[in-house]
Amino acid sequence: MNCPRCNSSRTRVIDSRPADEGQTIRRRRECEECSFRFTTFERVAETPIVVVKKDGTREEFSRDKLLRGVVRSAEKRPISMEQMESLVADIARAIQKEGDNEIPSSKIGDYVMERLIDLDEVAYIRFASVYRQFTDVATFMNEVEKLQNKQLENDLSED
Repeated sequence: MNCPRCNSSRTRVIDSRPADEGQTIRRRRECEECSFRFTTFERVAETPIVVVKKDGTREEFSRDKLLRGVVRSAEKRPISMEQMESLVADIARAIQKEGDNEIPSSKIGDYVMERLIDLDEVAYIRFASVYRQFTDVATFMNEVEKLQNKQLENDLSED
């Protein structure tokens, strides 16, 4: 593994531990040249999944791209990076378990929405506004009403 700071190949593992419920190995490394410490993640190489976008174009599924979208929707919200990474890992596992080589982008969006609504309502609305392409206030209000109804259902089931 090359050092991200000086590009030296002389790095050593300081610590290894399971992450992502045992699906990933997290390794702390140190460069023997510049002493820079960094983290790497190791996971099983999976069959590439192709995402079919709304316009019919196809691109390889990217956990990083999905995480960036979740991070954007959760900006300035009380959601830890660990929670967001866990959400993305759950979605990636669900996609892999389906066993298909292709998945519509709408299905990935649905997975995110299902998990984000329980994590943070504001992040959910932010994500929904991009995913559902809110074009007017009425569409936005419909989504807020769905959220309120879900919250009422949860409150009633707790009583």
